[in-house]
Amino acid sequence: MMNQLKDFFSVWSILRQALYYFFFMLLIWGGSNKFGKKEFHEDYNDLEVMKSLRGFAAIGVILHHISQEQAFQSRKALTPFVNAGAFFVAIFFFCSGYGLLRSLDTKENYLKGFIKNRIVKSLMLPFYVNVILYAIYQYFLVRVKWPAAQWICNFSGLTMMNAYAWFPIVLAFLYLFFYLIFRFVKVRPIAFILMAAVIIVMGIGFCYNGHFAWWHGEKGWWMDWMHPNTIWWREQKVLWFSGEWWVNSSIAFLTGLIFANYEKAIVAWFRKLYALKFHILLLLTYLAYQLSEYGQAHFGYWTEFGDGLPGISTKMKTYFCQLPVFAILGLLVILFMLKYHVSNPVTRFFGDVSLHVYLMNLMALEITRFLMDKRKFPFTITKMGSKHNLLIFAIMAFALTILLGLVEKWLTDLLKKVLFKRRKKDAEQPASV
Repeated sequence: MMNQLKDFFSVWSILRQALYYFFFMLLIWGGSNKFGKKEFHEDYNDLEVMKSLRGFAAIGVILHHISQEQAFQSRKALTPFVNAGAFFVAIFFFCSGYGLLRSLDTKENYLKGFIKNRIVKSLMLPFYVNVILYAIYQYFLVRVKWPAAQWICNFSGLTMMNAYAWFPIVLAFLYLFFYLIFRFVKVRPIAFILMAAVIIVMGIGFCYNGHFAWWHGEKGWWMDWMHPNTIWWREQKVLWFSGEWWVNSSIAFLTGLIFANYEKAIVAWFRKLYALKFHILLLLTYLAYQLSEYGQAHFGYWTEFGDGLPGISTKMKTYFCQLPVFAILGLLVILFMLKYHVSNPVTRFFGDVSLHVYLMNLMALEITRFLMDKRKFPFTITKMGSKHNLLIFAIMAFALTILLGLVEKWLTDLLKKVLFKRRKKDAEQPASV
């Protein structure tokens, strides 16, 4: 009993609870409610409100990545964020799909220059700036000894220099197909079906591709831990679509498109008997979440290490079990914003830099982990994995993520000015992430 009380009142425990408190407070600070029976926000979809929503999700993703660190997992620290990453990313996808179709319907000639403005400038440019920064980091600080082929593939983007940089790749695919489909297909239901097919094909593609190049070499080579795996591109997180995180929440992009198309009708319908209809939607979301949990518990994605390896069909079962919850989540959030939404300086700031902090988060984690390792950094005051070092690690990783994200954004903006002539009337919107 005394040990439990001591642990509860420990420095780390108190600060951990403080973190949960301040994360929750971001949902209250700057909040605006319309809890009257017939009161609804008309600005629920305004740019600043949506920016704050993306910012809140960006903070959640950073905390999710920190919670994934082995030292945190072993001590069960930040456990609410361990499996929450895909839910935060689903919000990004929903906002992206919603923003694209809303812009298409409200801005004249929106698709003109779409490839340059929305894919090249907003996604590819920051991606390759990130590649260069990671190359400098890997070569000069980490001093990796990669073969020439690996440097070439990583620099080209064909393989992953930064394992966390998958999101702009997936988003670029979705943007490209959005452009092609909505430019040439004028019947919206057919366009939505085609977009759904693209997303499902991406998901099935991962199920075949797996988490690494299992299909290259003798059967089950990866099960032998002593196997001389000298081919660098066979490792995990190197090839595109090598992980369920590439595909499981992207269905929210389609939900964002559909909501934007039928927004007036959906909102009008929900305003009548809002409480009842919202709670029904909440119940459906809960049931969809339970289906997702069932799929992961009974089937799972990491079937390369199971009895029926590589388990492609098992991955598919898990994938389709997860689709409903990520399809509904964005709709639930934005309909809740009819009654309550938040906009404050912190969430707006992270909304502005969300893509950049996302891209630089892994480097911040690796550098901070490096500083906490006594074998590499002799001035570490406590051994790695201690409660004090976990706290130092979390604070430094979060702060360094912001700093590096700002550096990456500054370099990206600088290159935009150098490489592209910007006309005032065509001022580019921030990336929808």
